Amino acid sequence: MDLGVSLTIEIDASAFERNVATLCERVAPADVWIALKSNAYAHGIRELAASAAKAGARGLAVLDIPAALDLRAHGVDVTLFAWLHGVATDFKSAVAQSIDIGVSTFAQLDAVARAGASLGAPGRVHLKFDSGLHRNGFSGSDWHAACTRAREWESQGAIVVVGVWSHLADAGTQADTAALDKFESAIQDALETGLTPSIRHIAASSAGLTTPRAYFDVVRFGIIAYGISPFDDKDGASLGFTPVMSVSATAFDHSDSHVRVDAGWYDGVPQNPRGAWILVGNERCAVEEVHPQHTLAARPPSFSNGSRAAIIGHGGPTAEQWALWSGTIGDEIVTGMPASAHRVVNS
Repeated sequence: MDLGVSLTIEIDASAFERNVATLCERVAPADVWIALKSNAYAHGIRELAASAAKAGARGLAVLDIPAALDLRAHGVDVTLFAWLHGVATDFKSAVAQSIDIGVSTFAQLDAVARAGASLGAPGRVHLKFDSGLHRNGFSGSDWHAACTRAREWESQGAIVVVGVWSHLADAGTQADTAALDKFESAIQDALETGLTPSIRHIAASSAGLTTPRAYFDVVRFGIIAYGISPFDDKDGASLGFTPVMSVSATAFDHSDSHVRVDAGWYDGVPQNPRGAWILVGNERCAVEEVHPQHTLAARPPSFSNGSRAAIIGHGGPTAEQWALWSGTIGDEIVTGMPASAHRVVNS
């Protein structure tokens, strides 16, 4: 732990690499893409992009094109996949940098094609089929028309459809089976229109750990790569994965019964945890109050002013325990850590 500053976020790159390597082994021969959305779940996108590739990931899912372009500019040369776009998205830069582009609407498809045509280089497109999550993607009624239009753009050299993809709702075995049936039918429809996608992908962390039928060519692993479980009834450690993020802060004298830890809800500590504790020195101390910039905890019997408090990791609670105390999920705990906080990446 860094004693020179108060709130410190430590990222264990070696743990991340072990997690990614384990995932690659588990789903082989399918490839693994690692999701780096939300600044790699607040772990640091630039720092962990190289670690993911080093550990065997063949691609990175980065949510939006600006994030993908930033990684390209910093020398990341593996497949970069971006799928969340606005009306002003710069598809021309994405095509120029060989970014794989998830396409969910006719407007997006046409925009990518126009960008490819203007550059004289085809845009790399992944057509998204809505298999039941209803988050985005072409509906079943629009799918054939989308494939037909994509094939027309392909014939003009404006795009190449390299992928067909979707998201599973993870709503139970029956729902996922129905979604996979629909997805397989959508792939067949795409082939019948003359498209030849070589990358079919639908599984994320949950299905990637439980449903081999969903592996296809690529599995997009997200939160489990960071050591946090996607399930309600199992934690990451029980699944064989190591948490990557640790969070600590300095603790000071406050009163005869409390210490003040210099991190509060402004710093990512959940506001209303029930039953929470942190580790001050080597002792568990109940969290009493969480304020904007500090947290009050029960004073341990033996306390030295300026001691470090382990908020997440370092023998303290896990992000998953904080999620349980706060009525949320582990993803929300780690992504709640501020981008401005002091980060140390340990290799």
